[in-house]
Amino acid sequence: MDYIQTGKDNFMHTYAQLDVCFDRGKGCWLYDTNGKKYLDLVGGIAVNALGYGNEKLISTAEKVMKEGIFHVSNLYYNKYTVRAAERLNRAAGSDRVFFANSGAEANEAALKLARKYGYPTGRTKVLSFEHSFHGRTYGAITLTGQEKYHKGFAPMVPDIEYATYNDLESVKAKVDDSYIAIIVEPVQGEGGIIPADPAFLQGLRQLCDEKDMLLIYDCVQCGMGRTGKLFAWQHYGVRPDLMSLAKALGGGLPLSALCGYGKASDVFTPGDHASTFGGNPVASALAVTVIDELEGGLADSVLAKGEHLRAKLEELKVKYPQVCTDVRGLGLMMGLEVTLPPASIIAKCREKGVILCSAGYDVVRFVPPLVITEEEIDIAVSVLDEAIDESLN
Repeated sequence: MDYIQTGKDNFMHTYAQLDVCFDRGKGCWLYDTNGKKYLDLVGGIAVNALGYGNEKLISTAEKVMKEGIFHVSNLYYNKYTVRAAERLNRAAGSDRVFFANSGAEANEAALKLARKYGYPTGRTKVLSFEHSFHGRTYGAITLTGQEKYHKGFAPMVPDIEYATYNDLESVKAKVDDSYIAIIVEPVQGEGGIIPADPAFLQGLRQLCDEKDMLLIYDCVQCGMGRTGKLFAWQHYGVRPDLMSLAKALGGGLPLSALCGYGKASDVFTPGDHASTFGGNPVASALAVTVIDELEGGLADSVLAKGEHLRAKLEELKVKYPQVCTDVRGLGLMMGLEVTLPPASIIAKCREKGVILCSAGYDVVRFVPPLVITEEEIDIAVSVLDEAIDESLN
């Protein structure tokens, strides 16, 4: 079968997919249907934290599937989802969790919960930020502060506005007594890999406390060990009221979560919200394995690997000052800002067997499996060096 052409003939036109079809992987390496080998620094866009073919994930999934529990309605309990809820709440310091399937669903749940929290006082507005990204469903895409994602889909969900990221004064200029929540990424992902300033998150927390608003952290991309802490906000010590998770949570299977803290943990009552496949038993069992691996030392190793990657990218910045203008990020969520079109650099790297992706308009993004080695990082940056050099000559 010609998989690429068959895909083009049968998929809706939602993705600008590249002419590559993968059929297997191991560790940080992928192989296409022609047998070509690629070093993957995309990781399914920050999903495959434990890499490909991880034996612990395979063993966990096989155990659950052999028991025959592929799905159980949320009308009942099942032991795997219960274990995942307890394990996640313990790791996150949260009180209760709602499971869904995607980051967008988790953020939709956060939006609904915030609106219900504000209902008794008539407060409905939610503040988001320019250049943010929160998902593709209607509420999530409205929360996303990028006009390009809104084009063609008006009208958007009402009472959602935007301030400037890392600018507390822009927040204070917006927020009045009609607001009930602020949603923010501790590290903006799609917006260009931009970490929050500590004073910014502290200021948001203080403002939410003063006005009885909910502070919502979108940790869909910057959670699950990606930054060297289990959740990016732990670098800052500023706790949220709600936290959305997805990406790496399910070990590669669809699973997301909304974690509630304190007053935000008991807002929903039966009938307020649901998800048919939320908390799938297999994905839930994998989540426990992922958390165990992260807390067993993997998350700690990310800091050292991230500093190694940063140092290598800083060398490129010195070598190519006319191309590489900034290096930023936390852990293994890193961005290289470039003056050339990122797509052209990424294409050259892919031809040479290294997979990268972009963020924003001018950033090459690095979100590899967290099991990547320093030697593999060196291979990837060496190929990137060649790609930049060829782009200039």
